[in-house]
Amino acid sequence: MIQETKKTVAFHTLGCKLNYSETSTLSRLLENGGFEKRDFEETADVYVINTCSVTENADKECRHLVRRIQRQAPESLVVITGCYAQLKPAQIAEIPGVDLVLGAAEKFNIVEHLKELSKGDPTRICSCDIEEVSDFNSSYSLNDRTRSFLKVQDGCDYNCSFCTIPMARGKSRSDSIANTIRKVRELTAAGEVKEIVLTGINLGDFGKGPDGQAREEDFFGLMKELDMIEGIERYRISSIEPNLLTPEMIEWVAGSRRFMPHFHIPLQSGSNKILGLMRRRYKRELYAERVQLIKELMPHCAIGVDVIVGFPGESEEDFKETFDFLHSLEVSYLHVFTYSERDHTRALELRPVVPIPLRQERNKLLRNLSWQKMQYFTRQHEGQTRPVLFEKYGKNSMMEGYTDNYIKVTTPYRTEWVNQLVEWKL
Repeated sequence: MIQETKKTVAFHTLGCKLNYSETSTLSRLLENGGFEKRDFEETADVYVINTCSVTENADKECRHLVRRIQRQAPESLVVITGCYAQLKPAQIAEIPGVDLVLGAAEKFNIVEHLKELSKGDPTRICSCDIEEVSDFNSSYSLNDRTRSFLKVQDGCDYNCSFCTIPMARGKSRSDSIANTIRKVRELTAAGEVKEIVLTGINLGDFGKGPDGQAREEDFFGLMKELDMIEGIERYRISSIEPNLLTPEMIEWVAGSRRFMPHFHIPLQSGSNKILGLMRRRYKRELYAERVQLIKELMPHCAIGVDVIVGFPGESEEDFKETFDFLHSLEVSYLHVFTYSERDHTRALELRPVVPIPLRQERNKLLRNLSWQKMQYFTRQHEGQTRPVLFEKYGKNSMMEGYTDNYIKVTTPYRTEWVNQLVEWKL
């Protein structure tokens, strides 16, 4: 009897850590459905692109990837999912080579959709009104890296004037603490995961059920429960809004056994005027208070910052205020985003528009400041011995790992250090 050859599938992920956790879950669903996973650079029967739409570049990269697949494997099926697919399904369906567009409510039904799809069929759009998206689909990454990205929250009830995420992801909703603990135990049973990165769209808003109704649970409660589970060495918080990062949480992390001294706290602007135009829920003074408390309790703690340059109305004075504020703060690195216009956002109505070359110039200035900040932070720890978790994979006979406080260490590859915590003198 001739054995039927398994169909193959390859994945590419654009965007945030949450997308990586969901791609990994989609991969497991398809592997359980009889598909064999391939590297994206290889030829596969099906290509799945999990998209982001935070910036214009993510949209462009999606189109570029589809064109590349068309050249490499014109007979293969191309599936687009993720935020871009939810926001602009009809626009994506017009890209030559795209066969299936899956919106937020349909992406986890990918196996069923592929059963009904053949190359040459009209492009199928399976999207929905984002207001109808209310389910929470738990997901985590596994076997891709030493660390696992665990999704515990989705959606957002905030309405920042520059952001399309609520339109792409729906209302804030989250897993329960009990189910999150079950997922962590699954990861510990897998035996290889040493570090879990907790991910979400608005992580600090954890506690709302699938219907958006508040439970008697919150993110701080989740942290305390996870800290007691044996088998996971490290937890990191992917990103948390400054108004949701309470002093009590900071004090608790300072004494935690497993939560790393590392916070990523979006700022977006150091100008209260611009923060108001952005419809953010805090002022720079609160942000400075949070950073000061972290550094008082954990001088060694790494602090990452998201910041947007070139937002409408940002004058030279506003940008200088942001630059000087960031320069004065004891933060470790910046993720700098150049503002790009997104359809259906309030920011489109704001004036004056900052010219694109000026946006790019401001981006460069802040990226340079970020480099200086990281150099200074790293030098502060020279001579110290800190635990480094080395990654599974290396490049060019080298391996990389991160200290507890997120300092990258690169060293010649040693098999016995893979996925191990090593005491390392910086």
